[in-house]
Amino acid sequence: MEFTEKDTYKTIAVASEEVLFKEKNSKFFGYAFPVTSEEEVKKILEHLRKEHFSARHWCYAYQIGTEKIQYRANDDGEPNNSAGMPIYGQIQSFEVTNILVVVVRYFGGIKLGVGGLISAYKNTAQMALENSEIVERTIDKHFIISFEYANMNKVMRIIKEKNLLIIAQKMEMDCEIEIATRKKNVQNLLDTFENLYEIKLIEI
Repeated sequence: MEFTEKDTYKTIAVASEEVLFKEKNSKFFGYAFPVTSEEEVKKILEHLRKEHFSARHWCYAYQIGTEKIQYRANDDGEPNNSAGMPIYGQIQSFEVTNILVVVVRYFGGIKLGVGGLISAYKNTAQMALENSEIVERTIDKHFIISFEYANMNKVMRIIKEKNLLIIAQKMEMDCEIEIATRKKNVQNLLDTFENLYEIKLIEI
């Protein structure tokens, strides 16, 4: 059996609708958002803190990336590992990335204990993810094709034949076209350009 490296990943298409989980008078509001940077995470958290300004905790976990994974789990004042990690566990369970899951807690006056908290945060995160539209995307690699204007037709023919996605282009005497292709097609692309003189392919 030939081992083929995975070149797809799962994420959510759009932010989920708010979900609500109740436990002993405490209310847990759950949200899932598609994100690609820590900057986006910060903005979303700021917005939720304003929206739920009288809440007690804004716990969250996120995972960004497809090959190099970046993740964080935050308990935001709850006992250690009772909130962020149960939320992150659900992100792993649903096998999604480029995602932020936030659970906002309003304290209801009755302590839940660590076990109760783990269960509540896990359930709310699960509900938020079940309420999301999970989609499969391809892992794409980006390249710059660098060439002189005279080779334009040749380059455009390859782009069409290989079904490459044009991201950006600069057309002058020296031309540059940024393209994207699925990870599994990279070797084929490199082979195609290897034998072409005056046309360079640079991975970015």
